[in-house]
Amino acid sequence: MDLFYSDYLEGCHPRILAALTQTNLEQTPGYGVDAHCERARALIREACRAPEAAVHLLVGGTQTNQTVIAAALRPHQGVLCADSGHINVHESGAIEATGHKVLPLPGAAGGKLTAEQVEGALRAHFDDENAEHTVQPGMVYLSHPTEYGALYTKAELSAISGVCRRWQIPLFLDGARLGYGLTAQGAELTLPDLAALTDVFYIGGTKVGALFGEAVVITNPALNRDFRYLIKQRGGMLAKGRLLGVQFETLFEDGLYFELGRHANEMAYRVRDAFVRAGYPLLLESPTNQQFPILPDGDYERLKQTAAGELWQRIDAGHCAWRFCTSWCTDPAAVERLEHALAGLQTERR
Repeated sequence: MDLFYSDYLEGCHPRILAALTQTNLEQTPGYGVDAHCERARALIREACRAPEAAVHLLVGGTQTNQTVIAAALRPHQGVLCADSGHINVHESGAIEATGHKVLPLPGAAGGKLTAEQVEGALRAHFDDENAEHTVQPGMVYLSHPTEYGALYTKAELSAISGVCRRWQIPLFLDGARLGYGLTAQGAELTLPDLAALTDVFYIGGTKVGALFGEAVVITNPALNRDFRYLIKQRGGMLAKGRLLGVQFETLFEDGLYFELGRHANEMAYRVRDAFVRAGYPLLLESPTNQQFPILPDGDYERLKQTAAGELWQRIDAGHCAWRFCTSWCTDPAAVERLEHALAGLQTERR
C-alpha cells in the first residue's frame, strides 16, 4: 500500500544525507554559529534579496511558531489567524502555553484571511470602550500554503501587509510547506515578495526534503532583538546546530529546494486529475501538493488496499473528504498505481 498521508513520511533527500555523512566528523562550534550555518544564512538572504535580514535555524514547525509568536507579543496580546490555521487546530495549545491567546477569524476561500477581516477585527477591538478588558490583537498569522493548500496572491498579501503596517502590528507567515507554494501553477509570491511584505516568515525544511529544520527570516529588526535568547528558552537551540546548516546549505546552494517543490506539485496534479477522471468531486481546488477528493466510504475502503490518504472531514453519512498529500520524493510509480486503482473503481461503478 502506498501512503499519501503527509509530506514528511520519508527521511531526507539523498544529497542532504550525503552532505551530513561527508561532514559527520567535522569539528565545529555548537548552537548554529558554525560555517555551515553561516553559509546557509547567506544563501537564504541572497534568495530573499534581503541582505539585512536575520536568519535563524530551528528544528520544527510548532517550535518555530511558538518561539516567533512569543517573541513578538507583549503579555496582554494575542495573535489573529484563520480558524483553520495550524496554530489554532493542530498545535495542542502550544501558543496558549506561552501565555498568548489565538484569536481565530472565519477563514475565507481555502482557509485564507482577507485584509478586510483583519482590518475589521482590529477596528472592532480598538473601537470597543471595554477593549482593555479583552485580549489585544498584536500580530497576524498566515500560512502559505494554507491548511487547505490555498495560496495568497501578491495583491492579497500586499493588502494584509498594508493593514498590519497601518496598525503597527507584525505580520508573520508560516512557511512549513512554502516550497510547494512557491512552485505551484499560478503562484505569484516569491521569496523576495515575502521578505518585503512580512515582518517575519519561515522556510520549511521538514516537509520539503530536509530531515528536519525550519529557517526563520526576520526582516523587522525589532523582532530580532534577543531572539536567540528566546530560541534557547524555548528549547530550540540545537547543540549540534551545524546539522541544520548543512541541510539548508544543500537545499539552497543550487535550487534544490525549488526542484523538490515542483516535483511534489507535479505528482499532486496527477493525483487530482486521476480522482476527477474517476468521477470523484473535490472538496476544494488546491494548486499545491495537498488534494482533497470526496469518496463514498465503500470506495475508499477498496482504494486503501492500494493507496491511503488521511481522513480530512466527514461530508455526510456515506462520504468523507480525504487528504492525499504528495511529497518531495513521491514515486511516479506510486501515482501510477493510484491512477490504475481509481480507473478500476470507475469501471466497477458502471
